[in-house]
Amino acid sequence: MDNFLWWRDGVIYQIYPRSFADSNGDGLGDLDGIISHLDYLEDLGIDAIWLSPIYPTPDKDFGYDVSNYVDVDARFGTLEDFDRLVAETHQRGIRIILDLVLNHTSDQHPWFLESRSSRDNPKRDWYIWKDNPNNWQASFGGKAWEFDPGTGQFYLHLFTKEQPDVNWRNPEVRKAQLGVFRFWLERGVDGFRLDVFNAYFKDPDLADNPPKFGLRGFDRQRHIHDIDQPEMMPFLNEMRTLLDSYPERYVVGETYFATPQKTVSYCGPDKLHAAFSFDFTTFNSALAEAFQLYKWSPLWIMKQFILREQTFNAAGIWPTTVMSNHDLPRAASRYARGENDSQPFLAMALLLTLRGTPFLYFGEEIGMRDIHLRHSEILDPPGRKYWPIYTGRDGCRSPMQWDDSAFAGFSTVKPWLPVHPDYKWRNVATEQTDLNSLFNFTKKLLALRKENPALRRGDFIPLKTRGSMLAFLRRTHEQTVLVAMNFNNQSVNYNLPDGKWHILLSSAQSSPGSLAPFEIQISIRQ
Repeated sequence: MDNFLWWRDGVIYQIYPRSFADSNGDGLGDLDGIISHLDYLEDLGIDAIWLSPIYPTPDKDFGYDVSNYVDVDARFGTLEDFDRLVAETHQRGIRIILDLVLNHTSDQHPWFLESRSSRDNPKRDWYIWKDNPNNWQASFGGKAWEFDPGTGQFYLHLFTKEQPDVNWRNPEVRKAQLGVFRFWLERGVDGFRLDVFNAYFKDPDLADNPPKFGLRGFDRQRHIHDIDQPEMMPFLNEMRTLLDSYPERYVVGETYFATPQKTVSYCGPDKLHAAFSFDFTTFNSALAEAFQLYKWSPLWIMKQFILREQTFNAAGIWPTTVMSNHDLPRAASRYARGENDSQPFLAMALLLTLRGTPFLYFGEEIGMRDIHLRHSEILDPPGRKYWPIYTGRDGCRSPMQWDDSAFAGFSTVKPWLPVHPDYKWRNVATEQTDLNSLFNFTKKLLALRKENPALRRGDFIPLKTRGSMLAFLRRTHEQTVLVAMNFNNQSVNYNLPDGKWHILLSSAQSSPGSLAPFEIQISIRQ
């Protein structure tokens, strides 16, 4: 199919496993639950699934504190269940991406238990120990150093104290972590998402970070010594060589403190295939994150995208597009008012028509909203720490809403997080039967991407518009597609580019050159 490459031309669907489907009635999602819904994902039209961590964990950061990199948490299943998941996904033409959390482990990982057992243990240098801590702050609040009374030193943790950072400068650590890649590659995994990968290496002298203005301790420092160290590049070269020894494997990085410029610096033929730059999720401000202030207008969106295009094109790097994930308020909660889906329709159209690999967060296809929790109900560590200024990430991790039965068809018992109250009408089963639903619009868009190379690989050409309208072309040598969107509740007319245009998809069935309120129109030049 037009030289289709799954990670470049396809759509990747992120699953937060503990919230997707519970097969055994314990209130927690699992691998069998995912397997039971693979037909749904195939029918929807996605090309790959990215699983948030499934490894054994004490749950101090809900999976991102790993106590064993080469096993499956018993609550999710077994390695045999995982092998079956790989086989079942591949049988349907779906690839599978695992989340690797290699900057830190759980404090219950055998490596750290050995490291903290004595100062002369062979694994002591597998973590970062210091007699006197520097001024680094933890992202989740407080100092980044925890005193260990057993050995009389402090260990480094950029997140919770139960997540000690490993010492990537130790060759044995590097070898062991590459072994983790190899273990899962041998089990048929198609790719990896690297959690906070650019924090792996720290300044060798552990120098203090300089100050800057910010709301909290972590934001009141310029992070020049605890992330983005030059030693990251040789490791990426080594890791990419390993991945390239397997056919069509892929790696995407979560860029800590991402900017387009920083993101592209880590990508290339001998580095990452791609890295997230989060252009459409916040405007990169601690104040915005704390108070959930998000810009959402045609002018801002186009400005963000043109900046990204210039940066990525100049570097020859293929971008990614993200609207939501397990760390961010859902797009529908950021940009919509109440249960009105006009803005989620627009967000979905952008996600699936802009140039770059789309990452679709589970539940976005039905417009799921964040849940709201009382302080006593919050589970997320930074949410507990910074409430009420910041309420954490639980809101976007609520269970998938499959139908209108008890617990939204996710489980037969009370789930680990509450189901959103709107599940009675906002669920997969209901939206599948509604031809005008966000689900069916998403499914049509996914089909359009597969049928039209311009939407997958075409150049991006912005068009001049005014006010509430956004329009652009996606163009290859053989095909030109026009995407036009109205962000307002008033109809608008616009001048079509030269040529005869045929509408492929419209959310309101207007004629070319005219947009109803909040209409999305995708047309092809004949």
